[in-house]
Amino acid sequence: MKTLILIRHAKSAWDVEAQSDYDRTLNARGLADAPVMGERLSQRLAQNDQKLDALISSSAVRAEQTTCLLAQALCFPEQSIDWRRELYLASPRTMQDLVRELPEDVKTVALVAHNPGVSDLVEKLTGEFFGDVPTCSVITIAFPVSHWLDTGSWADFVDYDYPKKV
Repeated sequence: MKTLILIRHAKSAWDVEAQSDYDRTLNARGLADAPVMGERLSQRLAQNDQKLDALISSSAVRAEQTTCLLAQALCFPEQSIDWRRELYLASPRTMQDLVRELPEDVKTVALVAHNPGVSDLVEKLTGEFFGDVPTCSVITIAFPVSHWLDTGSWADFVDYDYPKKV
């Protein structure tokens, strides 16, 4: 069994006109939501006797900030985060290709990326329609396979959490 945790970056700021989309930072709500969602994810992993083996993130500023806050809450070493430029506004196919290249010793991976890619990938793999998942959503899916290379077009929906759920 391989577990993929898809995370949409936290809420970003739109108040700097000249700033590029790639360089947008988190706003106050995003800075507050990311550690909370990291803690909730940490608790779920512990309840299921799982540990996060890999954390991969878009290198866009808002995704980097989200990922660092999540990593702190998850006690995941920041120096072990895999930063990927190709996850910035990535298509579902790009995300799937990245997942298929994971080493076999990785059982559980979290991938922090952007919409519409995150929402589209979840829908494609699970058949579940979530619409436009909210910022800082955490969606867990599982592949009934032993090798990441064998992750195909179907996964089992496991869990869906987002900041306003509680």
